[in-house]
Amino acid sequence: MKLGYTTIYVKNVPETVAFYEAAFGLTQRFMHESTLYAEMETGDTVLSFSAEEVIELDGLAFAPNEKSAIPAGWEICFITEDVDAAFEKAVAAGCTPVSKPHGVPWGQTISYVRDLNGCLVEIATPMNLEG
Repeated sequence: MKLGYTTIYVKNVPETVAFYEAAFGLTQRFMHESTLYAEMETGDTVLSFSAEEVIELDGLAFAPNEKSAIPAGWEICFITEDVDAAFEKAVAAGCTPVSKPHGVPWGQTISYVRDLNGCLVEIATPMNLEG
């Protein structure tokens, strides 16, 4: 198995794409003409956004991502060498700060923000797997 993509269901795909461009410096790779689906350039694994109205779960209910709600039990993580600058850029673009940049025992510097949809986003230095 190989992770192909992660899809986050959102109320407004174009608004979310624009937000991720401003907050995290990503670029749009593709947006369907309906604006109900888009993909971002993120490396080998695609980050995509899909409109809540097109979720296909055969009637299974889901909890929508909302800024005012408790965040869901998942996160996406962006890797950077400068967590402090990336955290400040994300907050300046409208992310809600959750945890300021700090070191963790396994050697990374990490921080957390919530995006415009209330999704939890980690910003971290690369993991050093050699030591």
